Amino acid sequence: MFEKALQGDRRYWAWIIFLLAVMGIGSIFYLLQLVNGLTVTGMTRDVSWGFYIAQFTYMVGVAASAVMLVLPFYLHNAKQFSRMVILGEFMAIAAVIVCLGFIVVDLGQPQRLFNVVLHPTPNSILFWDMIVLNGYLLLNIVIGWSNLHAEHKGLSHPKWVKPLVYLSIVWAVSIHTVTAFLYQGLPGRHYWLTAILAARFLSSAFCSGPAILLILALIAKKVAKYDPGEKAVQTLATIITYAMVINVFFFLLEVFTAFYSDIPGHTHTLAYLFTGLHGAGSLVGWMWVMAVCALLSLVLLIPPQFRQKPELLVPGLILLIAATWIDKGLGLVVGGFIPNPFEGITEYAPTIPEIMISVMIYATGLLILTVLWKIAIGVKKETGSA
Repeated sequence: MFEKALQGDRRYWAWIIFLLAVMGIGSIFYLLQLVNGLTVTGMTRDVSWGFYIAQFTYMVGVAASAVMLVLPFYLHNAKQFSRMVILGEFMAIAAVIVCLGFIVVDLGQPQRLFNVVLHPTPNSILFWDMIVLNGYLLLNIVIGWSNLHAEHKGLSHPKWVKPLVYLSIVWAVSIHTVTAFLYQGLPGRHYWLTAILAARFLSSAFCSGPAILLILALIAKKVAKYDPGEKAVQTLATIITYAMVINVFFFLLEVFTAFYSDIPGHTHTLAYLFTGLHGAGSLVGWMWVMAVCALLSLVLLIPPQFRQKPELLVPGLILLIAATWIDKGLGLVVGGFIPNPFEGITEYAPTIPEIMISVMIYATGLLILTVLWKIAIGVKKETGSA
């Protein structure tokens, strides 16, 4: 099946070359970081997790979102997802690899990654995060590739895969739950000290990840003539809408709890993010854009008559992705560090090398996703299931 990744028209190869070029440019900045260390980033003693870990957190959610297709397809026999489930599983593979990439660059020196394996510490959440992420990656590779190979041979899906599918559903929830526990283990960071942080992570994942998948599937429909099916699109759009409503509701619960209790540790970060605090407020503009995008996305997605129109569905999904990315991929991590436990404020902004290295990792993920989807769509078309 690999040969299908080597067959494509001029647009396909132009896209591959573009991604390789972006990866090459990003590699130059990564070499700069390897030589000079993390001093090339905007991170400091007070803000020790920056853009890399924020993107890692967002992409863990994207990886976990595959369960929103796998669960209804395998457990509830939702046949409308038969053309999309393999796309979701392969997107999870690319997303987990992106997550691992962000962890590696955040360590400064990649060889430090082996310390987790060579000196395992089971009492550390980071150790279990490594277990669940790599386990989820392996599960999706085995399940996705085995099912696709069976379709390629004209066979039904192997029975031994089904227990792994059930395991992957639980595993998908665990990868984002464990990631949330990483934050909750830091008692001096009041913004993360909330019992519903894991629930917020999951609600955000279950709307943002499927939204990205749906946008990419609609692009594949245009470019590769692979139709995921109107019923699948509308069912997934409905799931995304409910998840986004819950996500916004959970966020408002946090705001109410912080200001109703009026505990300074809980209000200061929200004040910093939305109004600025003691003259500092570099994220205020971003957070208000997030709020507007979230509101507009709900306006476009909640009414079924709007959601059923592609010209409104696509902008609604893009606004949703923008809102969740700003909230989780920017405000959550940086906001958790400001102000610090001593009520001091040290602002953070990602540097050019940080952004370029992040772009390199995203380009790598897109390359992997492109190749995997090229193979999957090629097999689907060959077997007549597309």
